[in-house]
Amino acid sequence: MDRTLYFVLLLIALCSVSECVQRQYHYINMLMNWTDAQRYCRENYTDLATVDSMNRMNELNSVNEGGDFLVWTGLQRKWQWSAGYPLLYLNWGPGQPVNWDGCAFMKNGRWEEGKCSDTYAFICYNTNLGLVFVSQLKNWRDAQSYCRQNHIDLVSVRNHSENQQVERVMNDSLISKAWIGLFRESWQWSDQSDSSFRHWNTGEPSNSGGDENCAATKQTNQGKWNDVPCYIPLPFVCHEDKLIVIRENLTWSEALRYCRQNHVDLVSVHSEEIQCRVMNVVKRASTVAVWLGLHNYCIMNMWLWVNGEMVCYHNWAPGNGTTENCNLEKRKGAVQSGGDQRWISLPETHKLNFICTN
Repeated sequence: MDRTLYFVLLLIALCSVSECVQRQYHYINMLMNWTDAQRYCRENYTDLATVDSMNRMNELNSVNEGGDFLVWTGLQRKWQWSAGYPLLYLNWGPGQPVNWDGCAFMKNGRWEEGKCSDTYAFICYNTNLGLVFVSQLKNWRDAQSYCRQNHIDLVSVRNHSENQQVERVMNDSLISKAWIGLFRESWQWSDQSDSSFRHWNTGEPSNSGGDENCAATKQTNQGKWNDVPCYIPLPFVCHEDKLIVIRENLTWSEALRYCRQNHVDLVSVHSEEIQCRVMNVVKRASTVAVWLGLHNYCIMNMWLWVNGEMVCYHNWAPGNGTTENCNLEKRKGAVQSGGDQRWISLPETHKLNFICTN
């Protein structure tokens, strides 16, 4: 048999024996509030536990030694700005927020939480016009839609100076209350995963008492979840991903060397499951694309992973993944950090973030 044909057949056979990248859970028998537990997990593992399927839930429950006690997971409800800015500045009024599942308005220069269905005037932000006061009475969602359709978004208040600007607009408009762009988002995972998997106990989340904004699991109830106040000290579960984004800008060859010296290797994506994990971690990158362990093997006119596997599963963007430019320049594979997060072919001299396997 021709040696080239034999090599190709061998690579195809290897497609069926790829090893999956797994997420490991670690039970931590220390009592901490949710924020301190998050910090501990990020310092020692990857993050507080994310659960994206019933199989993962069973894995977490198998390491959970809490028995009949509640144990923190990485699920929490958070306040955030409609425009996507991080919440770094706070200016709540006395006794606020009241911990409804609510939205924020400004009154007397301070923030208060109201029900999102309430109707108030509101303030939009426009790149050219600055702050735009709208006297129409709308609920928060309709106010957000109006601002996005006619301007940029509901106003974000990121510092004391911006707070004073909003207050001045309200005083000039002789209005006592106005919606701003702050709202309590639905449940989110600590690692920013977009997993929609939920495993709530019957009647949960209940938000009993108005301040149950973090999720905990109980081993003796099939791992079902309760919402509880985030300040309660509980044991917790961390997860350790086998993928890590390195936020250094290196060429493909430099990235490969870095991963092999400091971790295991550049990541090989040989299943949809691993692609999902890549899509989760690549959000942390600082470059528009991130190197994968994917290279163009010109002699065989094919793409291969650095671990020697043939590309059986693929997620190429249109127009990428061909070998027609093989003789023009050495090209390697990367994944887009935004958009559809598809694979693209780039010259290996480009300097990008990259993903190592742990």
